[in-house]
Amino acid sequence: MKPVASMETADQLQAQLHSVQDFLRWAVSEFGRAGLFFGHGSDNAVDEAAYLLCWSLDLPPEQLNSFLASRLTDSEKRAVVELLLQRIRSRKPASYLTREAWFAGLSFYVDERVLVPRSPLAELIEAEFQPWIGLESVGSVLDLCTGSGCIAIATALSLPQTRVDGADLSADALAVAARNVTDYALGDRITLYQGDLFQAIGGAKYDLILCNPPYVSPAEMAALPAEYRHEPVSGLAAADEGLICALQVLAEASDHLNPGGTLLLEVGASQPALERRLPQVPFTWLEFERGGEGILLIDQQTLADQAVAVSAAWRAAAGAGR
Repeated sequence: MKPVASMETADQLQAQLHSVQDFLRWAVSEFGRAGLFFGHGSDNAVDEAAYLLCWSLDLPPEQLNSFLASRLTDSEKRAVVELLLQRIRSRKPASYLTREAWFAGLSFYVDERVLVPRSPLAELIEAEFQPWIGLESVGSVLDLCTGSGCIAIATALSLPQTRVDGADLSADALAVAARNVTDYALGDRITLYQGDLFQAIGGAKYDLILCNPPYVSPAEMAALPAEYRHEPVSGLAAADEGLICALQVLAEASDHLNPGGTLLLEVGASQPALERRLPQVPFTWLEFERGGEGILLIDQQTLADQAVAVSAAWRAAAGAGR
């Protein structure tokens, strides 16, 4: 790996680089030399560098090519160099540096209290849950493990006829979610609750439950790139092959779904482990045009029919974790 630009080179960079294209080329090269990982909104050095440049210079990303030859002022150079070097030195996801993340075409405030939004559920929300769920049947939605509130907010905007609740164990995460709810002026349609999974909402029932719980197994946690170390561990790590939270949700969801209701549960790379654990349960696994894996769909009646097997698997997992 080649040496990465150091703090001592900042003045030299400002003297040597002049145009947007200069800074973009330099950033891509340095990101590669630093071995940065891209998995929090972009998947390559070019897109990440372009995003940071546009954010720093207040340029519309879709029109970046129109500004590549534009020269930066001295103050703009300083701001860009500082931001790009911070990405290299800190290994923080770009969204933690800009305090901004995009999900389902919407901008959200984020910081280290919440995960950076990246669920493939965004694609389904943008499609108004078609063809899987009939809109006429959805009047109430629960976003379980809401984090930044991005899923709850995007769903409320996609389905304007619905009432949406968001629940999370973390008070810090709910503070971020509350800020985003306020930013989108959705306080009259979204209610936030604090508690451990379904304990947060008591006996409430919904037509649709969306859940993106912690599902990263201990083995996966040990292998995560440095960028993920800046995210709250409680939002990522899950014992028992990453299934401890997912099994509890599956065991309890039928009691919180209205007849005909649906659960959409994300388990990511823990999908094979869940299929091995519950081979008799007829999960429907969704596919996405923009990529992503491990999101299952299951209806309330099927959950009720499989309650004995699912509850047994949950009790065994909970017992093994003691």
